[in-house]
Amino acid sequence: MNKLFTTLFALAVASVTGLVHAQASGAAAPSAPPAAAKVAKTATPASPKSLEAKIAMCLGCHGIKGYHSSFPEVYRVPMISGQSAGYIVSALTQYKNGDRKHPTMRGIAASLSEQDIKDIANFYSNQAVPGPDKLSHEPEGHVAQLFSKGNCVSCHGPNLSKPIDPSYPKIAGQQPDYIFVALKEYKTENNPNVGRNNGVMGAIAKQFSNAELKELANYVGSLDGQLTVHPESRFR
Repeated sequence: MNKLFTTLFALAVASVTGLVHAQASGAAAPSAPPAAAKVAKTATPASPKSLEAKIAMCLGCHGIKGYHSSFPEVYRVPMISGQSAGYIVSALTQYKNGDRKHPTMRGIAASLSEQDIKDIANFYSNQAVPGPDKLSHEPEGHVAQLFSKGNCVSCHGPNLSKPIDPSYPKIAGQQPDYIFVALKEYKTENNPNVGRNNGVMGAIAKQFSNAELKELANYVGSLDGQLTVHPESRFR
């Protein structure tokens, strides 16, 4: 009996002690969220092994020379090796939040965290090749008039590879059929699956007919630039 009483008394003391410690811990609880936030802010870049997994879904389209998409029409997918990191982050974020409407790209972007997007953007931006400091050749005739009207150099730089804002793309040498599709998407409205929500580019693109946009796209795509298709070894 004495042994049972001693055991019950020890359990009671342990319970009270645990309660006191819990209350003390509760008082210190508010400091936890800032600590967690601090950890999130100092997230480190991906290791080579984890980065390989992140870019795996990109390689199937952007890592194959001449690869064509069939939505919303047939065109060569854009070259992203050498693209501005800020633009890749901006584009993937827009696909993720729906400002760019493309079912496949939105599904991919939705699966990525902010850190994933930054790691992917940095990986591809580091693959830039040297390019000229000015346009490799000037537009002529009607294209020169269109080019002047669009004033592309004011945002994308004198060689169309030095954008004035990190979130703007390099466009010199980009796939012309992709540029054409992208420009048309800036004109598209009230379509749940196709279109890009960008006030500046929308206003510019709407100045031109689709035939004129194709002329512009063909000229920009003919320029020398910093963009390439950098295939994985198994796709070479």
